[in-house]
Amino acid sequence: MIAVAQTSPERAWWLRALLVLQAPSAVFAALRKKDERDRDARAEPLVAIGMLAGIASVLWSEPAGSFLDDPGGGVTTVAAWAVFGGAIYGAAVIWAGGLLLHLAVRRLGSLGSYQRARHVIGFSLVPLALSLFAIWPVRLVIYGDDVFRAGGADSGATGAQVLLWLWVAAGIWSLALLLIGVRAVHGWTWARAAGAVALTLALPALVVGASLL
Repeated sequence: MIAVAQTSPERAWWLRALLVLQAPSAVFAALRKKDERDRDARAEPLVAIGMLAGIASVLWSEPAGSFLDDPGGGVTTVAAWAVFGGAIYGAAVIWAGGLLLHLAVRRLGSLGSYQRARHVIGFSLVPLALSLFAIWPVRLVIYGDDVFRAGGADSGATGAQVLLWLWVAAGIWSLALLLIGVRAVHGWTWARAAGAVALTLALPALVVGASLL
C-alpha cells in the first residue's frame, strides 16, 4: 500500500482496483478521503469495473443461453449485445445499488454521501468483473458457441455446472467485499455493517422473489 500512496491519484485507484482483493479494508478506508481530485480519480476504474461486471452478468442471463438460436444472430451480435447490455446493467447496479446502500446506511446513522456509497458498491464488484477473464475464456474454449444455444453441449454438463458455481462464488465474494467495505468506510461493527448490507439487499431480494412466484 506504500507504493500506492506514493503515486498519482489516478494510478493509485487503478492499483487499488486490484488490491481490493488482497487488502479490502485498506482500499475501502481510502474512500473516506474528501479531496476532489481523489474522488475524480476513481471514475475511470469504477466505469471499467461496472462494465466488466455487467458484461459477465448478462452473459450468464437466460437470454444469452439461446441467443444464437435466432437465425439473425451471430458471434459479433452476441459481443455487441453483451457490451451494450453489460454497460447498462453495470451502471444500473452501481447507481441504483449505491442509492439503496446510501439509504440503508443513513437509516443506521451514517452521514456519508451518495457518491461514496456508489464507490463502495463499485469496488465490491471487482470479483465479478474479473470473472469475465477467469471463467468465460474457459467456458468458451470447452463449449464454444454452444453456450449461446439452447440444449448445447454445455447443457447439464458437469463442467458447465462447476463454472456456474465459480460464478456464484465470485458473487458471494463481491457480497463479502461489500460487507467489508461498509464496515471499513464507516468504522462500524460487523453487526451494524451486516445490517446495512441486509437492508440494501432487501428490495432487490423482494423483486427477485416476486418474479419467481
